[in-house]
Amino acid sequence: YGDDEVRGLEKSEPSENTPEETMLAGYQSIAKELQAELLDRLKASSPIFFEQAVLDLLLGMGYGGSRKDAAQAIGKSGDEGIDGFIKEDKLGLDLIYVQAKRWGDATVGSPEVQSFVGALTGKFAKKGIFITTSSFSKEAAEYTKHIDCKVILIDGWHLAKLMIEHNVGVSTTATYDIKKVDSDYFTEE
Repeated sequence: YGDDEVRGLEKSEPSENTPEETMLAGYQSIAKELQAELLDRLKASSPIFFEQAVLDLLLGMGYGGSRKDAAQAIGKSGDEGIDGFIKEDKLGLDLIYVQAKRWGDATVGSPEVQSFVGALTGKFAKKGIFITTSSFSKEAAEYTKHIDCKVILIDGWHLAKLMIEHNVGVSTTATYDIKKVDSDYFTEE
């Protein structure tokens, strides 16, 4: 800092929050706005783009083998309530079936989730991910707790949060390193 910058900091009004708390609040506000913008864009996108975004997210989270393998699997839509599948890991030890619904504000209810679970049963599958840009009803969420197979429900808000966390559809504009005095450095022996 230059002398003028330090003097400017000294003259600022005292705050009830620490600088770290202020930065955290600002970061959380930016993240919330970004989630909302991502979700709006996903809802306005084409079905093909939405499936690609879901694929990019799952690959970004470490699922799947190659992009080519994953794209071929997810791209198969309309197959008895399953939009596709992706390898659980890069070796392909297990498959996870995927349903991706790009809906506006309509809530995904238990009939849609039950249909997906029925499709999983028809494939003798034990794992599934149901992703939507909207939300799930309480009954739909409750239903998944009482079935033999494992079904993860990802609503629009969680989808956008995962996209941010795994850098899908977002870019970094600025980073800030917060530094503190290294007391070990100043320890004389």
